[in-house]
Amino acid sequence: MSEAMLKLAGVEKAYNKGKANEVSVLSGIDLTIGAGEMVALVAPSGAGKSTLLHIAGLLDTADAGVVEIGGEDMVGRSDRRRTITRRQEVGFVYQFHHLLPEFTAEENIVLPQLADGISRKVAEARAAELLSQVGIADRAGHRPNAMSGGEQQRVAFCRALANSPRLLLADEPTGNLDPGTSDQVFAALMELVRGTGLAALIATHNLELAARMDRVVKLENGRIVVG
Repeated sequence: MSEAMLKLAGVEKAYNKGKANEVSVLSGIDLTIGAGEMVALVAPSGAGKSTLLHIAGLLDTADAGVVEIGGEDMVGRSDRRRTITRRQEVGFVYQFHHLLPEFTAEENIVLPQLADGISRKVAEARAAELLSQVGIADRAGHRPNAMSGGEQQRVAFCRALANSPRLLLADEPTGNLDPGTSDQVFAALMELVRGTGLAALIATHNLELAARMDRVVKLENGRIVVG
């Protein structure tokens, strides 16, 4: 395998820990994803896939285990260090695009770059490049409400990759789209991922889309099993 961008080892997570109503969600997750690899995460609703993605992306903390991003163990790191790593190394895509409605497509991609200290000129060039890659360069000046659902989600992909992360985490990124649009949007996502060589963990219920990725893993009873 190429260099590991994400490594989870023995990751455990429970809610209401230590109480009578404790609920164990993750029970020893082991998963490694290399640079340039797309991995599909398949799980039924309520199985804990969102919790797994949040821990992998440093939005939540594990009760036990190792969480490495780019070879650095993030367990026990300061909030500041985790925030910096999350902002610079991790891109997120959700089922709903969560674009800022008062800003254009270009501005939605530029803003996270400005927050990371990138100059506006460079940020705008990066936004233009990404929008072109997903085939909607002509929508750069449109606000979200003037774009279709598929176009909005493509902008969300571009925003997630704006700061050139090494790890992409996606939670049902095409789940809110009709089948035809879903296929087109997923193709755009695959092109972005393949073109940048980042590692990607993509949760999906769509088994046809999952089969187009490099590997399929399933989350069952709090553990990862090979699909």
